[in-house]
Amino acid sequence: MMGEMAMAGADTGTAAAGLVAAKQSLAEEGWCVLPAVLDAVRAGDVLARLWDAAKESERRGISTFMPVLDPNPSNVRVFYLLELDAMFRDLIQHPVAVDMVRSLLGETFLISNFTANIARPGSRSMALHSDQSLVVPEPWIQPWAMNIIWCLTDVTFENGATLFIPGSHLWRTRAEVSADADRRLRPFEAKAGSIIAMDGRVWHTSGANATPDQDRALLFGYYTKPFLRPQVNWNACLSPQTQASLRPPLRDWLGLEVTANTGATADLRYLDEQFARQEARA
Repeated sequence: MMGEMAMAGADTGTAAAGLVAAKQSLAEEGWCVLPAVLDAVRAGDVLARLWDAAKESERRGISTFMPVLDPNPSNVRVFYLLELDAMFRDLIQHPVAVDMVRSLLGETFLISNFTANIARPGSRSMALHSDQSLVVPEPWIQPWAMNIIWCLTDVTFENGATLFIPGSHLWRTRAEVSADADRRLRPFEAKAGSIIAMDGRVWHTSGANATPDQDRALLFGYYTKPFLRPQVNWNACLSPQTQASLRPPLRDWLGLEVTANTGATADLRYLDEQFARQEARA
């Protein structure tokens, strides 16, 4: 598949040819893998900071187990990452991630959410869903949302790789989700340090971790078109100290500046320019 070709075709994940192939795969197949965006040391450092963030989240009274999402506590979820560590604020605006987002969503976008999911041994799958269907009513005609998934460990089918249905980004309504959808699932597999870019219309679920001793750690950066309200109210989520530390364009992407939905893609020419007649120019 093209997503796999993009992974194999780039040694560093940042080479121009690899990015072109990855963008084409994302646009056509709904997903792609870019390897080695982080080196092994950096990925390990982020993973250690994620476990620290999980402990801090629990200390603040925000549980890392969400029964509404996961069948058991072996799925560890960490929310509000941007508040918990500056490293996550760096990752959400990583140049490769932003480049991939703009290739699918356009020049302007919003950061809707940034969370983590650590599948520990014994974890099981959540509900099948598409992320765009969570925030936009059907029909889903165009990509209005997407994920950049950071792989902090090697990700395999056995240790709980995200499972997805190839071609499901073309489904426009829930009626197209077939009765055998669970049998059509395939894993996103990648090495630690890779990113997986996924169209928000792709139907997917968390995989079950059937290994005896491996954790599978992923970060999910969720980006949307600028006219969609984010999943997180960053004004309420981020402390005054954190907000004061942020600079453009991150402040704009988090909706922290005064300007919001201004119709940047609208035709705002004056009326006589919009409807200029040929005879008037003669």
